[in-house]
Amino acid sequence: MAQFDHDVVIIGSGASGGMAAYVLAQAGVKCLMLEAGPMVDFTRHRSMKAVYDLPYRGFGEPGRFPHITQASEFDANLWIDEKKNPYTHPENDPYYWVRIRLVGGKTLRWGRASWRLSDYEFKCKDHDGWGENWPITLADLAPYYDRVEPLIRVSGRNEGWAQMPDGKLLADESTDSLSIQRFNASAKKLGVPTTKPRRATGTLASSVNLLLPVAQATGNLTIVPNAIVRELGVDPKTGLVNAVHYVDRRSKREYTVPAKVLLLGASTLESTRLLLNSKSRQYPAGLANSSGVLGRYLFDQFYVKNTVTALVPEARGGKGPRNLMGGAGYVPRFTNLKPGKPEKNYLRGWAWDFGSGGTPSPELFPQWGTELAQTMADVQGAGFGMTTMGESLPRFEHRISIHPTLKDEWGTPAPHIEQRYTENEHNMAKDAMESGVALCEGAGFEVLAAHAQMVPPGESIHELGTCRMGADPKKSVLNGFNQAHDVRNLFVLDGSAFPSGGVQNPTLTIMALTMRASEYLMEQKKQGKL
Repeated sequence: MAQFDHDVVIIGSGASGGMAAYVLAQAGVKCLMLEAGPMVDFTRHRSMKAVYDLPYRGFGEPGRFPHITQASEFDANLWIDEKKNPYTHPENDPYYWVRIRLVGGKTLRWGRASWRLSDYEFKCKDHDGWGENWPITLADLAPYYDRVEPLIRVSGRNEGWAQMPDGKLLADESTDSLSIQRFNASAKKLGVPTTKPRRATGTLASSVNLLLPVAQATGNLTIVPNAIVRELGVDPKTGLVNAVHYVDRRSKREYTVPAKVLLLGASTLESTRLLLNSKSRQYPAGLANSSGVLGRYLFDQFYVKNTVTALVPEARGGKGPRNLMGGAGYVPRFTNLKPGKPEKNYLRGWAWDFGSGGTPSPELFPQWGTELAQTMADVQGAGFGMTTMGESLPRFEHRISIHPTLKDEWGTPAPHIEQRYTENEHNMAKDAMESGVALCEGAGFEVLAAHAQMVPPGESIHELGTCRMGADPKKSVLNGFNQAHDVRNLFVLDGSAFPSGGVQNPTLTIMALTMRASEYLMEQKKQGKL
């Protein structure tokens, strides 16, 4: 058994694991962090190479990343190797599980969009009758949002909209380009709200830059990289977690460390996979799974990339004024905001990111050769594009389970993932496309293409649910402080805790929930309950 001096074990080093270490280490709690991947070697990993020096000329080794559309040979070291880390899904319902195993986790590449959830999400069942409410409200989490937003320096505009709660923001007072102004005016005529993007500023807004260095500087955080956790041990007398069993990624040697309190933040599907694999006499269906819902209610936000691609006519040939193009904006959910029966043919809603100044894809022009080259020169920088993010409904049948025979490179049983988009999501995507076309045409833009084809589930990298919190232990795994109903010294901090998710990117909420849970943990320890 490996020996460390620690009060808590944290699994994962991303948004949730990093925030837990940040809070606890500064409060004097000795933390041991286990991360499945290595530390980033910025000198070696950021070296520049020409395309002709790469074995596959930038396209990457075939079969290494079949589901990770974001990966290329230029950044292959960032992404998990699917040959070594396999999983399965139904043949006709693909799931794109996007993973990073490095210290810092997926915060190394997150898009930094930082929107608060609202009571449309926290009290979703009260609003339209579907699903389950969260056991907390916006008022419960707002004090933690207030502290996280300045920490990661979120910029944007407060608009006073219930579906997009105001925050502690760096005010974005930048002037919109003329094309953005025209789009905003078109949206206003149709009753559609628009605002500035809201995002963590700077390229360094990651766990490895903002959270872990502060925790390490206290002397209370020890990080063990390359530690792939396989199973959690349980005390047969108390039913509490008492050990973590992991394998060294390189040597494949097995280790065990004791655990007084366990904080799990390995990411939604990895955390739930670990709990399902941690079976014992007390928990034959998986650790903390007396409810039977562990692994159930998997969902994400669906994406329709380039929902509408348009041209700003005055920008063709580079003839427009300098302030015509450029910039970006956001449209929050604005459908089905009245309680009760929805006015649309779907539940919940969707949002848009939009941007000005790109160049449309050559695929949109039925030309080739010199003619195509001339057209591309003419439309360079004249594009206007929109991407749709829509809310997916959590459903009992959408789940992660353990494959009966398939294992990863380190002998851990692999997951089987089942999720598909339903009529509700398809109706939403179609409405978003048609609405986007109307707004662009109202702005005087030339619409080149529009579609409602969603990327496969998982590709948005916003997987949520499967270990959800709730007030009823028979319907949920965790309480409102991310603490397992069945195992009081187990906290699950990542997106798996979400009962619903809205259209908002989840990272800000994961950080706020983790800060709240970490402070609750310390209070429980003071009271002798942990």
